[in-house]
Formats: sequence, C-alpha cells, structure tokens
Amino acid sequence: MHFIVLSAVLLILALLPSLWVRSVIRKHATQRDDIPGTGGELAAHLLKQYELNDVTIEETQEGTDHYDNANKCIRLSPSVFNGKSLTAVAIAAHEVGHAIQFGRNEVISVLRIKYLPIATLFKKAGVLMIGVLPFAGILLRSPTAMFMFVALSLLLQLIGALMYLIVLPEEWDASFGKALPILSKGEYVDESDLPAVQSVLKAAAYTYFARALADLVNIGRWWLILRR
Repeated sequence: MHFIVLSAVLLILALLPSLWVRSVIRKHATQRDDIPGTGGELAAHLLKQYELNDVTIEETQEGTDHYDNANKCIRLSPSVFNGKSLTAVAIAAHEVGHAIQFGRNEVISVLRIKYLPIATLFKKAGVLMIGVLPFAGILLRSPTAMFMFVALSLLLQLIGALMYLIVLPEEWDASFGKALPILSKGEYVDESDLPAVQSVLKAAAYTYFARALADLVNIGRWWLILRR
C-alpha cells in the first residue's frame, strides 16, 4: 500500500511541472485583435532589427518551438507562427533571444551546444538499459551484477537529467535578458499585458527544467519499482 501511494505521489510530481508549463501557455493563447502581428511576423521583424540576416524562420510541429543554431533557423509552432496572442508574441521573442545569444557569440550560448547532446545521449543510454533489463537478467544471472546494471542505468539517466538543468541560465537569459526587455521597451505589447507575458516567458524558460525534474522523479519511481 505504501509503495502504491509513494509511486502515485512521484508520478504526480513528475507530471506537475510540464502540466504547469502547458497550462500557462494555453491560458494566454487567446487570439487578440489588438496585437498588430503574428509571432512569425514579430520574429522576422526582430531578426531584421538585430541584423541576424542569416537566420530563417519556419513552422514546426505544435509545441516544439526552438532555435536550431546548426541550421540558423527559428522553428515556431503553427499557433505561434500564425497566432496573434500573448503566448505567440512571447515565445517568438524568446526564440529570437536564443538567436541573439548565438549571433553575439555570448558565453552562455555554449551551454546548449555543449551539454544538451550529452544529456540526450546519457538519457537514451540509461533508458535503453532499462529496456533490455530482462535480457540482461538472463545473461548476468548474478543478483550483484544485476544491481550494478540497474544502478548504472539510473546513474546515466540522472546525469542526463542534471545536464538539462545546466541549460536553465541560457533559457532564463533568452526570456528575461532578451525577450522581456525587447517586448517592453519596444512597446510590442501593452504595459497591462506585461505580467501575462512574463508568465509565458517564465514557462518558456522552465521547459527544460520541467523536463529535467520529471526525469529525476521518474528515476526515483524506477528505483522504487526495481527495488521490489
């Protein structure tokens, strides 16, 4: 009974951060006639303003907004690219913030390039080891060897999750060091809407953090399951 309750609590903790991010983004996604342009149009305007002429903009799958520095491309969800909402404006400005970071060769932009591929590799390796656990049990047989195998899997996932947390300063700077000053000083949104914009920018900055926290909680859940 205690195991079921604890597992349920961990599952809720794993889901809450991501649910909060999605909730904030949806809350401010209402289309507004008083917003002069779409998120895609704002991104194009800002790229021209900051002379980032080698950066392009294109639509991507819903909920996968990001800046791809390898291809110099800002990819925006259809609801952001074509939307006239506070969410669309804030997320577009956030992704342009990343383009500015890389365009200026800021030290903080190195975090994503250096650590995200490693984080993804560690996470995939750890999850793969869990996936082949039944076969590993047949091959290893020894309880001690199995324990070491599981411990290594969880350790790899833990390292991957912690590396996602390292990216948080870069995300925070894109939101509050770049996007918010741009939107407020440029008067792209009404002053009364700035608190809502700040909420969306915070959600955008915490996207990787929410993913990392969910991974950390999930590792704890796996540990409880495997200990049984």
